Amino acid sequence: MVLNRASVSTKEPLKNHLLEKRRKGQQKQQQRVGVEEDALSADSHCEPLLRGIFQIGKKSHDVELTTSRITWTPIQPEDPTVKKLQGDFVDLTDVFAVKVKRRRSVGQKSGGTLLGITVFVGKRKGAKLKDHAVHLNNLSADHCEIWFKHLKDILNGFQNRPKSLKVFINPSSHKKEAYQVYVDQVAPLFKLADIQTDVTVTERKGHAVSVLKECSLEEYDGVVCVGGDGSVAEVAHGLLLRAQMDAGRDTDSIFMPVQAALPLGVIPAGSTDAVACSVHGIRHPVTAALHIIMGHKQAVDVCSVSSVGRLMRFCFSVMFGFGGRTLAAAEKLHWIPNTQRRELAFISSLTHLKPEDCELSFIASSGAAVDQTEWVASLFAEDGPWQTRRGLYLSISIMSIPCLCSMAPRGLAPFTRLNNSSMALVAVGNASRSEFIKHLKRYSSTNNQFSFSFVETQCVRAVRLRPRSHCGWTDETSEENEESDTKNAPIISTEGTYPWNIDGELLEVPGEVLIRVHPRILTLFGSDVEEAEEKPTKCSCI
Repeated sequence: MVLNRASVSTKEPLKNHLLEKRRKGQQKQQQRVGVEEDALSADSHCEPLLRGIFQIGKKSHDVELTTSRITWTPIQPEDPTVKKLQGDFVDLTDVFAVKVKRRRSVGQKSGGTLLGITVFVGKRKGAKLKDHAVHLNNLSADHCEIWFKHLKDILNGFQNRPKSLKVFINPSSHKKEAYQVYVDQVAPLFKLADIQTDVTVTERKGHAVSVLKECSLEEYDGVVCVGGDGSVAEVAHGLLLRAQMDAGRDTDSIFMPVQAALPLGVIPAGSTDAVACSVHGIRHPVTAALHIIMGHKQAVDVCSVSSVGRLMRFCFSVMFGFGGRTLAAAEKLHWIPNTQRRELAFISSLTHLKPEDCELSFIASSGAAVDQTEWVASLFAEDGPWQTRRGLYLSISIMSIPCLCSMAPRGLAPFTRLNNSSMALVAVGNASRSEFIKHLKRYSSTNNQFSFSFVETQCVRAVRLRPRSHCGWTDETSEENEESDTKNAPIISTEGTYPWNIDGELLEVPGEVLIRVHPRILTLFGSDVEEAEEKPTKCSCI
């Protein structure tokens, strides 16, 4: 089947996504109002566990503790002529720590004058979570001890919250700030929440995978990665690989993977942080840390990439063509600082822009549940549900999550979700350099980046990509190629492999690649978000 680009509708998936997004937003608003009304109604009829007087700010307040919230109301004289002041409350699900508050002299590490108790709350503003302290001041030791004990018992009763975490820090990530981000912004919050941490500072590529293969995961309630998308992808791959090892799966065959044993927390400290943005809506280490502390979890779909029947990688995104060649060019400029290296590689790839001659096959996603045994069998059936395109492609991208980031606030794949059991396939056919640049520029704008005749989008369950010029790739351009027609001359290589950008890591593969989606086999700390609350960043190269 030959691709007829003029007949391909690229607007429909995005249009449907925007309509679905609007509908979900209305539903969430209605649910939020309903939940708040129900909570207020239930709380008003709930017998308080404790009631006492505390000073909050400069005023005395009547404070009540129920099983679901802390409520405080200013104490006022009963005077009908005086306007009654409104109280406030915090839901206990938003409280992540409680501490006894004392005044200590310089150098004093224990004891001190009792001042009251402090409740630490994760306060939401848009997608951002910030730690906020509510000081309940009372000088009575017995009074504070009773309140402290009750609050601790309630917080300890939240079973979804982690008590022990395995932390991986990539010190080389982006501007080499990951370790400092963890020490300054994340570790103090974990300590406040009484979370035990076992920290590994990675020393080389693959270090995290090696540790995850051998360590005793039963000791932990979750794994945390501090770094960029490449670091996150490595830890996610390690977690899933360990799960397959424990389940006795043969990764040298086409198999159905089992779910990872532990949830993964992502602390953004990279240059793009698409995974963090997709589950937090923002690149904000404190927000990520508070999602972890409060046990907010979101199941996500993951891709597997196989070649010749052997598993190469679990991942979130796969890029072939322009994305792969750009990363390959950047890898050759390793002595140049990251930002300049990426820009130079980007410009080089645009300068030598050439299409790949490919056979692209995919199985479209129906949205219905699929029997896993039948699903694997259909991959090899001669009359299986594969649809095939043959032609020249500038870029082919497959993503199991939206990949939100500052460069693409609506996502590289805005028509997929974190766990809709499908992948987004974006196939950019042959086009002029100027048209391709227009397509790239639209990712950071409000215009539809897929509304070009040479761009095809599909929601798929599997993709099979077979380069038809079995010679691989090169980023050099011969005189003959320079003089030839850019729109028709495919990349020809002398090395026998093709560059693939898999979650920011370069893999070189000689032939056919099979990419499958595996629904909800990994759990991330975070929540489902529609759009990144990041200021759009335009590439300075185009």
